[in-house]
Amino acid sequence: MKSSKISDTSAKLEAIHQDIKKLMEKSNQEYLDMMVSNLRKDFLDSIATYLTDDIQSGLEQGMVDLCPMRNSCKSVFTDFLEDNSKNIRNWNVSDEIITGKRDELSQIRKEVSFDNCEICFSEVNSLFEKQLNLIDSLQIYNSNNKKKIEISAMDEEILVKNILEPLSNKQRLQILKSVVSETRSFSALSEITGLRGGNLLFHIQKLLKSELILQRHERGYYMITKKGFNLILLLAEIQESMLDG
Repeated sequence: MKSSKISDTSAKLEAIHQDIKKLMEKSNQEYLDMMVSNLRKDFLDSIATYLTDDIQSGLEQGMVDLCPMRNSCKSVFTDFLEDNSKNIRNWNVSDEIITGKRDELSQIRKEVSFDNCEICFSEVNSLFEKQLNLIDSLQIYNSNNKKKIEISAMDEEILVKNILEPLSNKQRLQILKSVVSETRSFSALSEITGLRGGNLLFHIQKLLKSELILQRHERGYYMITKKGFNLILLLAEIQESMLDG
């Protein structure tokens, strides 16, 4: 009888232990999901700020000043470019969407016929293509095709050269972390890493070459790419799993 009670008690304790373990795992997963969601939001906010600034400065500098339609056209161009940027913010871009935006821009061009229109449309098209290049860099295409992961197909040389080696340095990780939520200048990265001049430039070039970050323009601010963002999330998940273990 006593042995039976001990057995029942042990079974109940084990059940309680399993319930606590499941609760902890659920809590950890919810925390990780929240952290990933916050990182993605910060990343998209950074992209949105960059796009808005780029549209405004590009149109202001590139459009013809002495034109009676300047303000009207600028409003139309801004709406067009900002609407396209929403596709990036929504993390959802397809070939159909891009084709639709190209057709829309062509239609806008057909509706005006002033002498200097080519100059303004050249600037709009340049800004539009820059957005498409950013989309291509971020690789944010909506696809239902899921690739099966084949470990045997891993290319060791590519992984070491483009992922492991660029991330195997404390300062480079600091740079990558710092540009997740906002763009950073060279001087700001210098303060964050404690590196100066050529030493900092060496590490920045490593990240640029590996396409983990990009520079808005020559001597411009640095921002993270989709590849860099995904790797930061992966490292956060790995650290979380190590702490759980």
